[in-house]
Amino acid sequence: MTTQNSTRRDFIKTGATALGGAALLAGGVHAAGGDEIRVGIIGCGGRGSGAAHDVLRSSKGVRIVALGDAFEDRAKGAKARIEGLGKEKEVTDNGNTVDVGDRVFVGLDAYKKVIASDVNYIILATPPGFRPLHIEAAINAGKHLFTEKPVGVDGPGIRKVLAAYEKAKEKKLCVAAGTQRRHQEGYIETMKRIHGGEIGELVGGQCYWMQGILWSVPRQKGWTDLQAQMRNWYNYVWLCGDHIVEQHVHNIDVMNWAFQTHPEKAISMGFRTRTNKDYGHIYDFFATDYYYPNGAQTLSMCRQISDCANSISERVVGTKGTAQVNSYTVNGKRVAARDRVSPYVQEHTDLINAIRGGTYLNELKNVAESTLTAIMARMSAYSGKEIKWADALNSTESLMPENLAWDMQLPEPPLAVPGPKARN
Repeated sequence: MTTQNSTRRDFIKTGATALGGAALLAGGVHAAGGDEIRVGIIGCGGRGSGAAHDVLRSSKGVRIVALGDAFEDRAKGAKARIEGLGKEKEVTDNGNTVDVGDRVFVGLDAYKKVIASDVNYIILATPPGFRPLHIEAAINAGKHLFTEKPVGVDGPGIRKVLAAYEKAKEKKLCVAAGTQRRHQEGYIETMKRIHGGEIGELVGGQCYWMQGILWSVPRQKGWTDLQAQMRNWYNYVWLCGDHIVEQHVHNIDVMNWAFQTHPEKAISMGFRTRTNKDYGHIYDFFATDYYYPNGAQTLSMCRQISDCANSISERVVGTKGTAQVNSYTVNGKRVAARDRVSPYVQEHTDLINAIRGGTYLNELKNVAESTLTAIMARMSAYSGKEIKWADALNSTESLMPENLAWDMQLPEPPLAVPGPKARN
């Protein structure tokens, strides 16, 4: 969606853009030429269009050939926008093209048609609730994959993604995820220092994504329940996972990256202050204590309430000092200069390099574990209980409604309330 996409890019402007990963080590920005990358995009909102912009600038030999979305206006609007991108000089100078033609697919099964078309590189930019199904389908079809984060909203979905990770390894399919900090020059250098022992053994940390309220889409006359909730997907847990999963997963992923593992358990609190029914049933804020295997404890906070103090950052504490990861500072000294290339472009560059014979890349496990780390905290906040890793991973609660159909009845879900009557 446009508002969310703008938020992501505004953050990168404040944190600087990046060059990292395989292309940095190779001394270049763009992936090497070679086999043509034929791109199919599933999910044509703001993030799908943004990914089209990024992949067309990441390498030579890229052609966007298919688009799919549940909604016809989204698909056709994206076609017009992306065809415009294909005419920009930076794209044409690389010999890249947009050649969609009539390969614009619409409906709840549009993803199947994109995957079945003549593509070898799938971009998933649908709401997160759909990602386990779409990831599984792309890997089963033998397609290389770029998936946005997070990669699910519940334990059953994450189990499906972890199985797809193993199958991708067997098939030697390359996968990158939209956790772009892992492709960002300054973050990479800072993590190198942390993992090299410059702040000693990690014992704690803090991460934050606190900002104003995001967007909503009021229900329009004639929309069915499913249409209304999918148009307003950010505000429904079965579609977005709540904002701790959909957005704060970025900072949580950085903490898991620093600790080189996931937490063993979480205890969290959160609730909702907004009363506008257009904002569905997600919470406004979460505060979580995570406990890592070596006894380290970290604090995670995220909030979407306007006119409050904001922070988007990650800090880790070791036995020998501290690192402010988002500002590339270790023990008070900045260890990386201003980033040079957008990490949103770099993640595609790194994936294409891997596809063309570079170092194998498969980020599904990392992003699945970071997603489940966020889900674990949401489950704790919703229930008021301590949630262990196994509780979240083995949960049988599937949030995705079965047998989706446009005319199905899909009542508004209740707000989760912790305490004696809370969901398990």
